[in-house]
Amino acid sequence: MQGKCEKRPSGQNFLWGALVLTAGMAAVKVIGALFKVPLQRIIGEYGMGLFSVAYNFYGPVFSLATAGFPVAVSRLVSESASLGRWRDVAEIKRAAMPLFLGAGLIGTVAVTLCAPLYCEKAVGSPQALFPMLALAPAVLFACGGAVYRGYFAGLGDMTPTALSEVAEAAVKLTLGLWCAGSAIEAGKRQLESCGAVFGIAPRAPGDGTFLVLALGAAGAVLGVTAGTLASLFYLWVRFHLRGVGRGLTEASPPAAPRKDIRRRLLKITLPVAAGSIAMNAGGLIDATFLQNRLRDLLRTAPAELFAAFGGRLPPVYRENPESVPTFLYGCYTMALTLYLLVPAVTQSFGVSALPAVTEAWTNREKLGRRGLQGRMASVLRLAALFCFPAGLGLTALSGPIVRVLYGDGPSAPIVAGVLGILGPASLFTAMSIPLSSMLQAVGRADLPVKALCAAMALKIIVNWALCGVPEINLLGAGVGTLLSYLFLAAVQLYCLQRAAGVRLPVKELLGPPFLSALLCAGAAFSGHGLLCYVLPGREVLCLLFSILLGAGAYVFGALCLGAVTAQDLLLVPGGQKIAKTLEKRGWI
Repeated sequence: MQGKCEKRPSGQNFLWGALVLTAGMAAVKVIGALFKVPLQRIIGEYGMGLFSVAYNFYGPVFSLATAGFPVAVSRLVSESASLGRWRDVAEIKRAAMPLFLGAGLIGTVAVTLCAPLYCEKAVGSPQALFPMLALAPAVLFACGGAVYRGYFAGLGDMTPTALSEVAEAAVKLTLGLWCAGSAIEAGKRQLESCGAVFGIAPRAPGDGTFLVLALGAAGAVLGVTAGTLASLFYLWVRFHLRGVGRGLTEASPPAAPRKDIRRRLLKITLPVAAGSIAMNAGGLIDATFLQNRLRDLLRTAPAELFAAFGGRLPPVYRENPESVPTFLYGCYTMALTLYLLVPAVTQSFGVSALPAVTEAWTNREKLGRRGLQGRMASVLRLAALFCFPAGLGLTALSGPIVRVLYGDGPSAPIVAGVLGILGPASLFTAMSIPLSSMLQAVGRADLPVKALCAAMALKIIVNWALCGVPEINLLGAGVGTLLSYLFLAAVQLYCLQRAAGVRLPVKELLGPPFLSALLCAGAAFSGHGLLCYVLPGREVLCLLFSILLGAGAYVFGALCLGAVTAQDLLLVPGGQKIAKTLEKRGWI
């Protein structure tokens, strides 16, 4: 293990680590918006549908690298570091790298081989094959980066993970948009000049436009793949510049045999990986079942389906009905992009909570049950404080947000309708992530897997039933997401209390943030209506002011209802001064 420092690596407390990850995630999401909003204008809803088909098929495999593998490394590193076994820390990284790179290579080959069958048979979108093949190598790169991310997270240092994610997003933005735009322009020129695109002849006379959009989506996906490679390179450099000091490793007990470490890694990785796959299976379920159910409706009730959208489908799709499911799925994924912003915040809390709760669980005899309960309660309360106003705010301002980001085109009301349902669903999705991390921290990584499998089964049933109703169509997938993650969060909360032997005061923890978030959503919704009346035609300005109004109402409600405690503020840099000021005024 290389490194120049001779002291223990300086970790970060739970909240500070979560804030670092959240700041990095905020930058990633801003960059992501700068990527997906213009991308939608370049490749259209149809291209976005193909992009999402590829991404959601690759998502469960990719989740092993971005969620499953780092959790296993982080948990073992955190446990070994808390016991002063620094040679084990070094050996965990050495054992994990070939293991996870091998899994990444298998994943890349699996995506490549299964892509044609999935595109042709499962979703009926053969042109999605181009972006899927462009995305396959990203699995290998991400698996290599997973080892480094888990290693740093286990030591309580979230900065490398945050910076690597920003680097990945920046490369995706610049290279992805350039490749997408270049592919579209070159494809159009070739289609006009010779009737083929890069030597590929359209299957039917009207398919040329859709073929060009498919290649544009593949160009955008190349940016994603290049981003994962850039992230791996940054983490590799960071690790070799700053590692655990030799003084620590030399003074620690001998490392456990590498085969024992591999066995422990696999014991944690397999259930966590299964849980990560199940968590990302929601997108794959939507990609598969939603488009198939829409195709069924086009065969059985086309008039009712078109009537449900009130003439909002563009003429090119009405003239080519076989493209309608991909167009509508593209609309759904545009709403899904905004919905995923909320769980992204609590994913940071989950990553940061894992080493914090693992340490408390490992030293539970010293800290006692109250210490473990306090650590878990802080995770839940702080996660709720961040995600509740965001989720309900998405519902309150779904229409204005969609119009500002994606434009006031024919798809805007469709996207806004789906987003209105996904807003509340994001609350339960967001809370399930730290709950899953805490279950993994107390050694019950199997419980999130079982709960997720049951939740995904529920989602399949609801999606199949509701998406086949012409008047509901897309909205059925949103309802399925809402019900499945509500079930998941409730089951995980129950299991966590049983597994850890603690009782969490759920009403006291989640009640004040939820009531404050309702006040936030009400203020934002009513404020936007008033502002639109006072400032007609100023959509962006009205949206910004209504968000600020909602944020102010939320802070006021949180202080009045006691959603924030002095102990929470002490975890924030400079929070002691804020706590003293608020205590003097009687607000906490």
